[in-house]
Amino acid sequence: MHIVLVEPEIPANTGNIARTCSVTGASLHLVRPLGFSTDDRHLKRAGLDYWQQLDIHYHDDFPALKAKYPHGRFWYFTTKASKSFHQVDFQRDDFIVFGKETAGLPKELLAANPDYCIRIPMLSSVRSLNLSNSVAIAVYEALRQLDFPNMQ
Repeated sequence: MHIVLVEPEIPANTGNIARTCSVTGASLHLVRPLGFSTDDRHLKRAGLDYWQQLDIHYHDDFPALKAKYPHGRFWYFTTKASKSFHQVDFQRDDFIVFGKETAGLPKELLAANPDYCIRIPMLSSVRSLNLSNSVAIAVYEALRQLDFPNMQ
């Protein structure tokens, strides 16, 4: 499983997501520009005990990531989608993509991939979930569908 953060802004969120990736065996892909340094103490503190076990990759932009994985299947999480994430049959090497905390994913990216845009159901009176919570919900649903490979 691959978790992709496009232009993340808050180091503590990325640290928490790194920790989730470490304990689930998911790879973490960070797409620049980042809103922080990866040496940031808040980032490291959130996932400190797990940072050495993290499979992390950096990409200059989203097209560079797509070019590196031309056969990858990408799922774009957005509050603007009509299909819920539980309606997707996740596969072992899927890429689960999230946008930055303040703006989400770029509109052009969503418009170019309407069949792969999915959402986490929530009340319409709230804007969105925290990014690290959203990633945890998504990765655990994907892994549940796959019967939690290599996990106990």
